[in-house]
Amino acid sequence: MATLDEIRQSINEIDTQLLTLFAKRRAISIEVAKNKLSSQRPIRDQHREQELLSYLTQVGRPMGLSSHFIQRVFQLIIEDSVLIQQDYLQQQKNPAINETDVSVAYLGPLGSYSSLAARKFLGRQISDIREVGCNSFNQVFHEVESGACRYGVLPIENLTSGSINEVYDLMQQTSLSIVAELTYPIDHCLLTAVETDISDIEVLYGHPQPITQSSDYLESHPHIRKVFCDSSSAAMLKVKELASPNAAAIGSAEGGEIYGLIKLASGLANQPDNCTRFWVVAREPVKVSPLVPAKTTFIMSTTQKTGSLVEALLILRNHNINMTKLESRPIPGNPWEEMFYVDVAANLESDEMQAAITELQESIRYVKILGCYPSEDVHPVNSPTAE
Repeated sequence: MATLDEIRQSINEIDTQLLTLFAKRRAISIEVAKNKLSSQRPIRDQHREQELLSYLTQVGRPMGLSSHFIQRVFQLIIEDSVLIQQDYLQQQKNPAINETDVSVAYLGPLGSYSSLAARKFLGRQISDIREVGCNSFNQVFHEVESGACRYGVLPIENLTSGSINEVYDLMQQTSLSIVAELTYPIDHCLLTAVETDISDIEVLYGHPQPITQSSDYLESHPHIRKVFCDSSSAAMLKVKELASPNAAAIGSAEGGEIYGLIKLASGLANQPDNCTRFWVVAREPVKVSPLVPAKTTFIMSTTQKTGSLVEALLILRNHNINMTKLESRPIPGNPWEEMFYVDVAANLESDEMQAAITELQESIRYVKILGCYPSEDVHPVNSPTAE
């Protein structure tokens, strides 16, 4: 019988082979993107994705692999493939963008959810990133506007707590453009510096928001005393310094890895599947390939005439443009007047969008384009043969 070390070595060898195959598949994905660019076919082909999942499910079942497992693994691989192809087309569409010596500003220190979102955005294609943690959203805007950083990553809304109004308000005043969006899953974890048991935890360090969002879990452990910190990163750093079996922090698993902490429990949040949406801003706008799913965000203000907002939105409908979000914020210095933020599923360079913007400019008081950008959210398809 093989020893445990020998069995683990066999697993290591298989996993190394998998990585080699993943890298080979990624390279072929670029060839697919080149072919689609040549033939002007859209990046996303959901019919092909469904066929692939159905085929793999049929092949995998005799091997003892469940449909659920196959779908989970290959939906992630398909998402990666789609995003790699989008990146390639965007590089071809924006050849002047040099992705070397890239710097990014975000709110909070290393390990904050904004820092993790920044790494998700840039890490797929850039390994050398200079990160600047900021103390305020104002500082994030300043770092990018001044040219000190190429990108800024800003949270715009959370499924639990709603819109981040301060970011919306600052977008009214800036010359920066939205160049990307992404969502990041929020999974609050219980993190410790040493191996311990939940019954031994006496004090929990954390930012008020994740502690509040995890109230149901914490109420089931009333013996734990809560200590608020300025950020989740500060809480994790505090627990690392204490190195005590009686102290824990609440934060993300990825942040815990950065600070060398152990994940004692996960899924603490009251609401499952919580996530935060982020905008990525830069000094110069990007152009989006017509083969890539795109969004356009703009702000507008209407007159005080009855029905003026409805008339503006009808312009979008008349041009077959799907509005995905509408948000209103007060206009500073103009009491009782609102600025409307509009997200639409459309490419700014499309004929329909250009016609709609022209008509809006002629019929309402103010329109400003905040950005047109590729959508990073790849919604998975399901195989019709799934269990």
